[in-house]
Amino acid sequence: MSNSILKVFGARIKSIRLEKGLSQEQLGLIAELDRTYISGIERGLRNVSLINIERLALALNIEPAELLKFSESDHV
Repeated sequence: MSNSILKVFGARIKSIRLEKGLSQEQLGLIAELDRTYISGIERGLRNVSLINIERLALALNIEPAELLKFSESDHV
């Protein structure tokens, strides 16, 4: 499994988080996840479970599918 998808997913989380004006700590509090876990996701170090994808989506007030919207060209 390529780690590039983890980095692309992490970049997507970070982008949405910044659009919403949230810090990693704020997102972690809302999603009930540790700030260091959020940091690991954004750096492509964590393989996120479906349960945590749902938590992140709820915290960001978006549908879970929105977190997975990236193209093949993002995998470079």
